[in-house]
Amino acid sequence: MRLLVYLPLLIPALAAVAARPLAARLEPRQGTWLLTAAAAALAGCSTVALALLAALAIAQVPVLADLGDYSQSVIQHHDPTSAVIGAVAAVVLTVAAVAVAVAVRHRARALAESYRRAARLHDDGAVVVQRGVSVEAYALPGWPGRIVVSGRLLEALDEPGRAALLAHERAHLAGRHHLFTTVAHLAAAANPVLLPMARAVDYTVERWADEHAARVTGDRRLVAVTIGRVAMLATPGRLPAATLGMVRAGSRGVSLAWAGPVPRRVAALLIVLLTGASAVEAAKDLHALLELAQAAH
Repeated sequence: MRLLVYLPLLIPALAAVAARPLAARLEPRQGTWLLTAAAAALAGCSTVALALLAALAIAQVPVLADLGDYSQSVIQHHDPTSAVIGAVAAVVLTVAAVAVAVAVRHRARALAESYRRAARLHDDGAVVVQRGVSVEAYALPGWPGRIVVSGRLLEALDEPGRAALLAHERAHLAGRHHLFTTVAHLAAAANPVLLPMARAVDYTVERWADEHAARVTGDRRLVAVTIGRVAMLATPGRLPAATLGMVRAGSRGVSLAWAGPVPRRVAALLIVLLTGASAVEAAKDLHALLELAQAAH
């Protein structure tokens, strides 16, 4: 257990490094599902690992050993995790729990406000056009969801551009992309090391919507030009690096990013599998250790 319990705390760092190249190379829909599920699983496993470390340190308290009818010396001999490590794990676990609670509260309030706004908006079955000088377009989750677009933006785009823009936003609603990003960012709240994975999910849902728009319009170049046009209108004189939702190919080094689609998915799945197996095995070791301590007592 002394070694296995630390793997779920180390592997998320490796997964975070792999998140960006995976997001760039995987098909967007598959990438979104994979990265979101991996972030949730890794956050859960790292939380379990912290809980095990804290529990092991607590199990070495003499009073608890007497109450639990087990041998404190056996635990210290077979797995001498220091009280300092256990205390640090307990503090980190507490901070993570508070961070997740705050994130859940923030996301829940935002989603509730989104549903309220969507319910108040009346449309003609297409989009809700807002007047003003702002340039914006977004999908508003609700029952039903709404697509909100500023009038200035619609005026700046031609008919094909509007079709591409609306297809992009409809994909966000139909795919419920806000749920994927919510899960990924809650995982990052539990384990900040996973923040690159959450940002990768933010990227893949946009790419997912881009690909949907390209299929609907039948013109990938139109979608790219429209996204670039919208970005230029929103930020005059400056083209953001991720405007077109694409990344530049770097040097072809040996990495997961340059493997084929199946090896990449398998590699990501193995990372999660190894993390989960380590956490489960560490839990079994702790249980066996406590049983041994009880028998010795």
